[in-house]
Order: sequence, then structure tokens, then C-alpha cells
Amino acid sequence: MNHGRRSLLGMLMLGAMEPLFAAMPPGPGGAAATLDAELAAIVDDPSFPLASLSVVALRAGQPVYEGAFGRRTIGNGAFPDRPATPDTLFRIASISKLVTTLGLMRLHEGGKVDLGADVSGYLGFELRNPHFPAQAITLRHLLLHTSSLRDDGGYFWPATTALKDVQPAWANIAGPDGGYYTYCNLGFGLIGTIMERVTGERFDRLMARLLLQPLGLQAGYNPSALPQAAQDRLATIYRKRAVDSEEWRPDGPWVAQVDAPGIQPPPGLAGYVPGTNATPFSPTGGLRISARDLGVVMRFLTTGGVHQGQRLLQQATVERMFARHWSYDGAGGNGNPLGSILSPRGLGNAHYPDRPGMWLTPGFDAVGHLGDAYGLRSILAMDRARGNGIVVLAGGSARDPAANPGRDSSLARYEERVLATVYRRAILGQSS
Repeated sequence: MNHGRRSLLGMLMLGAMEPLFAAMPPGPGGAAATLDAELAAIVDDPSFPLASLSVVALRAGQPVYEGAFGRRTIGNGAFPDRPATPDTLFRIASISKLVTTLGLMRLHEGGKVDLGADVSGYLGFELRNPHFPAQAITLRHLLLHTSSLRDDGGYFWPATTALKDVQPAWANIAGPDGGYYTYCNLGFGLIGTIMERVTGERFDRLMARLLLQPLGLQAGYNPSALPQAAQDRLATIYRKRAVDSEEWRPDGPWVAQVDAPGIQPPPGLAGYVPGTNATPFSPTGGLRISARDLGVVMRFLTTGGVHQGQRLLQQATVERMFARHWSYDGAGGNGNPLGSILSPRGLGNAHYPDRPGMWLTPGFDAVGHLGDAYGLRSILAMDRARGNGIVVLAGGSARDPAANPGRDSSLARYEERVLATVYRRAILGQSS
């Protein structure tokens, strides 16, 4: 299998255009070389091979490692394979929610939205749980997954469908004022639609203006609108199972799940009216971005909202976003544990305290977000106080991750292995 890695010494981060500093020795015997070998071994593990893997690590606010392994496209003999590289873009799944939240916070600072206001006024139609019609739903509820909306009725519709005509699913055990948490993708589709309504701009273009362009990122929520060079760097997400099947075939071919070559725009986009239905752009999971550019986002957050000397968010806004707004009571009275201990929540992010059952890896007290869609698994985790952070993007596996769960966390076993070795080598700097 092809692997690629570049030392950060003397490199430039795409888009950020500022030097990166390699604190890890790149030569043989150094922590970086050891980490390269360990990550390559995880990707090529015959018991659980991965299609691709891209990793970035920050220590004290500075990038110290990036590595790319495996293949961003797999030809299965029909066309040549293409290796993953540090600037390969992935559909990062639910880490997109954290980035969407940053765009929303810029609108909040600009006076366009109030996080505590009834969202019905922004949407132009009444959004109420019919079981609790007197309780207003706010952006804060949507960000915390406490709105009482549920995904059972769907959370994606074509651009030709207006959300006002959709009948969503609702909880009947608690309304939004009860603070009952259940993870809900639909909430972020509504957030994206609200962002469109208050600005008159299409969500993908709005996010580019508010955040992606100011941070110098080559990324987007509409892959068909990316420059051709960026489209050529997109990773296809794979699994060894058919798209419409639950049967895994580890000895079979890699099967493309999403972002196969030849990206097309969302259907019905030509006549789309901003503010009617932003779900085709998937504010909940559809951002395409590289691990390297997610490193820029991470560094922006560890500096309290400043990028290259320019303040894009106020420190108080960033602190409010990452404050702990919800914690599980342990008894099921304020949330659905979905088979595992629930992470405390900030606004559009999760907390992973350094304690058994809640950590991502021992010793790493982190905030951020995880992602899981179409075979991709993703991690953005950072200790903001120390400026340490890790991005992991895995483009699919040959076996079901649920069949090989982690030993110390809610992650898959391969994710635990990746995170633990990156934390040990890149953050702690251990070479043995």
C-alpha cells in the first residue's frame, strides 16, 4: 500500500500561508519516524485494514506532526490508485457541526441571531413540538441537541423541498425546556437554514465568506463548487460492503460509498431559494476539508478566535461556545445514553474529560467533536488551555468498526490505537 508523509519542518500550511515548526526530529530513530511506522502498521493491519488515514497534531499551539497513509482513491484494477496526502480533503461527517457553529457564532456577534430567541421567527414558520406546544425552540437548544427534535423522520431533503412542508419527528417524553439530550442531525440542518434566512446567502457560500476564506482554507460544504485542483484531492470514502447492504465482505473489493470521482452538484440547486432548506449542503456533516486545514481551525480555537493577528471571534464567544452547557445526570433523566456514557456538551461541541469511560485516550483532557458516516471515522480533539490537539481522518475500513470496539473508550479499536500513538509520540514527544 502507498503511504505518504511530509515533515512539517520548512513546510507551509495550505491556505494559512505561515511557517510551521517541527518540534519532532524527522530523522531515523526520532519520534516522527516511529509514529510514521506505527500509523502505517495500523493502516496495513491485515486483521483490520484502512482505506486511508490522515493525521495532524499540534503541541503548544504549533503543528508538530502530519502524516498521510493509504489511498484516497482505489481503482480495484479499473484505474490507478491515488495515495492520500497531507492535503487530501475528506467529507469529515459530524466535525462539520463544530465548524458550522463557528459560522453561526460570527452571525451572533454581528447581531444577526440571538441564541435564546424562538427560531420560528427566523425560519418564517412555527417550529413547535406538538406534545409541548407552549415551549419555544431556540438556537441554543439546537446546538445542544436538547430541542426535542428527532432524526426518525429524516434530516436531509432535496433542494426542491421546503423545510416548512416537512413533518419532523418529535420526542414525547420531554420538551425543549426539559434539557433532555438526544443527538439530532436535523437541528443543524435547521441552523443552516436559519443562517441563510437572516443573510439571504446560500449556506455553502455563506460559510466560505464567514469562516473558510478568512482562515485561508480550501474547503467547502458543496464539493462541486471547489476548485478542480481541490476536487482532484478529494478522498473517496470506502467500505468493504455494498452501499445498500449491511453485509461486510472483508475479503472482497473496496466499495466507494461517497465522493467517488466525478462530483455533481446537489439536485435542484439551480432554482434554490436560500432560507428554504439548507440540508442539501449538510451543515450537519458535509464539510470537505483536509486534516491540515482542520489543524488551522484547531489553532484558531486554541488562540481564542485569532488567526494571523486578525480577530474573527471574540474570546468571550469562544469561551461561551466551549463552556459546559449540559452534562448527563447518570440516571437517564436528562438524556439518552445510546448504549454508552454521554459526553458533556458545549455549543456545537463535545467534552472528553480525562477520566475512565469519558476520555478519548488516557491523559488527554479534550474538547472537540467526532464524526462517523459512510465508513469515515473522524476525530478533532484539543486541550485548548495547553494548545495541544489531534485531528484524525480515516477514510473507511475493511471490517465493521462496531465489531472491533475500543477497550478504553467509545471509539473503535483502530481509532484508539491511532489516537494513543499520536498522543504519545507527537504530544508527549515519547520516542520509545
